[in-house]
Amino acid sequence: VAKDLALPMPALREHGGVRLVCEGRTQYLSLHGKTGHLVTAERIDREQLCEGVQQCVLRCEVIVDGEM
Repeated sequence: VAKDLALPMPALREHGGVRLVCEGRTQYLSLHGKTGHLVTAERIDREQLCEGVQQCVLRCEVIVDGEM
């Protein structure tokens, strides 16, 4: 995420307001504070999440508070 935002890691850590928000109540992914990588925060059960759907898509947004 840090690379995609073109932010060096120290800048990403300084923006304490970096959040990852996924649709639905369960937050399946989180942002690793030291590396800037997306990591799984919860077990993702495709059969339960996308029952009967051929293509399973989990939509998330990265929200950066403050000035960039």
